[in-house]
Amino acid sequence: MNTLVIEKEELRHNIEKVKEHANKTGKDDNGIHLKIIAVVKANAYGLGIVEYTKFLIDNGISFFAVATIEEALILRNAGIKEEILMLSSTAIEEEIKILVDNNIIITLGSKESIKIAEEVGIKENKMIEAHLKIDTGFGRYGFVYNEKNDIVEALKEVKNIKIEGTFSHFSNSYFDDKYTKEQFERFIDVIEVLKKNKIKTGMLHICNSSAFVKFPGMHLNAVRIGSAFLGSLAFKNQMGLKKIGYLESQVVEIKNLPTNFNIGYSNVYKTKKAIKVAIIPCGYMNGVNVTVNKDMFRLIDKLRYIVRDIKDFFKKQSINVKIRNKNCKILGRVGTYHVTCDITSYDINIGDKVIFKVNPKFVDLGVRREYR
Repeated sequence: MNTLVIEKEELRHNIEKVKEHANKTGKDDNGIHLKIIAVVKANAYGLGIVEYTKFLIDNGISFFAVATIEEALILRNAGIKEEILMLSSTAIEEEIKILVDNNIIITLGSKESIKIAEEVGIKENKMIEAHLKIDTGFGRYGFVYNEKNDIVEALKEVKNIKIEGTFSHFSNSYFDDKYTKEQFERFIDVIEVLKKNKIKTGMLHICNSSAFVKFPGMHLNAVRIGSAFLGSLAFKNQMGLKKIGYLESQVVEIKNLPTNFNIGYSNVYKTKKAIKVAIIPCGYMNGVNVTVNKDMFRLIDKLRYIVRDIKDFFKKQSINVKIRNKNCKILGRVGTYHVTCDITSYDINIGDKVIFKVNPKFVDLGVRREYR
């Protein structure tokens, strides 16, 4: 059986490193320490949303953010009572009602969402807790930053909504410092206008993991941490974060193959000599060799991809599987649920443990997660 293993000590190490970095910011004007909002979307980036959230709670994290109603309900149904923020805005009455009934903090990003939330609050005689979302240049949820008057007008008459926070999201904080600063300035400008119009903004947060590390001056009242807990950032950092999660499997078959024998789909690999191979029941559905698609369209992005691919071509092929602590090369294309490895030089047996480096978020949900 395949297992995604999450090392508890390494995860605890990352949590403490994030806390240490957060504490460097100090306290805000009201003497309150920086709040850490743990983002647990996408099945907690593959680590298992319920167990991961409970682990964070045990290690001092008490505020969580999700991307879907389903994620929020999974946490509530698991008995998690801590604060949960729904990051996506919705103007659908049924969805707002479900969120409110389950004590989920909603996000308001349009006049329509504010109008419907107010109506729900009146019908249910409830004060609805919400965060206000400002779109500073991402193009997803939220009031566009130059619609300041619309925001003021939409909030002016509400009685059953309490704004607990206001936030935005950076689109490229891991790479484009100039645009990140521009987004931040747009956000602060909106906040100033809201305050001048006596609209309470609550907790302010804009930093994701990358911005949290790179721009301590932008921390405001809270930061949203996702990938940093997993030690997975798109740039080098000095925080000493550790990569979390590896895939564990076992050798299920060993065989000898002759010279000039094809291995894998499309016949892209042919043996140059007689070899011994191990068959392992892990493939791209388990996250083996899966990476983010090249989905950027600008010329500069395409050029970066080309340069990276050329560098990779001249590098020695990376060996990404260990059997009995020996580095073994994967031969041929990675299959849906299997790989073939060269074990000619090693004493390896059926049943031996196999370790793959994987990104947890690409590991199929059907694979068991185990915290060790």
